[in-house]
Amino acid sequence: MATFVSELEAAKKNLSEALGDNVKQYWANLKLWFKQKISKEEFDLEAHRLLTQDNVHSHNDFLLAILTRCQILVSTPEGAGSLPWTGGSAAKPGKPKGKKKLSSVRQKFDHRFQPQNPLSGAQQFVAKDPQDDDDLKLCSHTMMLPTRGQLEGRMIVTAYEHGLDNVAEDAVSAVVYAVESHLKDILTSVVSRRKAHRLRDGHFKYAFGSNVTPQPYLKNSVVAYNSLIEGPPAVSTPCAGQNPAAHLPPDAAEQQAALLLACSGDALPAPLPPVNMYDLLEALQVHREVIPTHTVYALNIERIIMRLWHPNHEELQQDQVHRQRLAAKAQQRSSSPGGTTICLAFLWSSTSKSCSEWVPSASSKSANVHLLPTRCMATSS
Repeated sequence: MATFVSELEAAKKNLSEALGDNVKQYWANLKLWFKQKISKEEFDLEAHRLLTQDNVHSHNDFLLAILTRCQILVSTPEGAGSLPWTGGSAAKPGKPKGKKKLSSVRQKFDHRFQPQNPLSGAQQFVAKDPQDDDDLKLCSHTMMLPTRGQLEGRMIVTAYEHGLDNVAEDAVSAVVYAVESHLKDILTSVVSRRKAHRLRDGHFKYAFGSNVTPQPYLKNSVVAYNSLIEGPPAVSTPCAGQNPAAHLPPDAAEQQAALLLACSGDALPAPLPPVNMYDLLEALQVHREVIPTHTVYALNIERIIMRLWHPNHEELQQDQVHRQRLAAKAQQRSSSPGGTTICLAFLWSSTSKSCSEWVPSASSKSANVHLLPTRCMATSS
């Protein structure tokens, strides 16, 4: 890993020396490319404009070093030092034998192709060319969390903008955990606005979507709901280091559960639809502390408002017609076809003298019933 870090630092140093006073403009263009504000072709044109013809290779070396650094954490296991490619070295000592083998194989067409293991000559790490990296997508497009390599690449660019030379692996791990914790806080704020929950120690939310819901107009309901201690003690005698006051005796727990049921509502809430953008907007407006930065908060609120959508009258009518069709199909499927056919067969046989014209002759009565044609059913109905 230290080898790739030194290569990145050396490539950055060579590029900074080649750019001179244009280094700030280069970092700004690199940041725009990482944010997909400009394309790879536009970034290359700006880099060629800032560099001379003799120093263009430093731009390519620097991009290759960044991609190698971002992909090395995913492509190699921990503790791996170098990444040799054994394909080329294994072919050199076997050149004379390889030629003899090829000459013998070419004598007969049936034995010309020998089965080989495709993974035997595969290299452990393949550094992608920046020219071929056209499928770069943001997390908002893929709907997935950023990988460790993506976060490290973004942090490297930010570090270069602030005059730092490198990014430690511990810093990348801290950012990964911070992103996960931040998303969990946002999801908790959204779910807490939709489902009933309990509080522990006055701030910890748990037991989302409980069956027992308090009535908001009863003051003792909320007090009994929040002060509930779940379940009787697991053992009759407390163990060493266990607080005996942390659990209630069975009689007190039963009395507390009865009080909670008495203070709760008489009916369960209706099932809610899936979470939409309106729920997210309401949660962020109520729980303002989830996104403390005003710039990030204002930008995301603007994006949420732009994505708000509700159906118009025509779409509601089409949805109602579609639901009616689905209900009609479900009703047809739920009806019993066997009993109806037997009844129709009985009616037709009792009213018609020549039932054999409509019902095909068969050895069993059940076959006559199941093979009853549509014309007979329509006539009997």
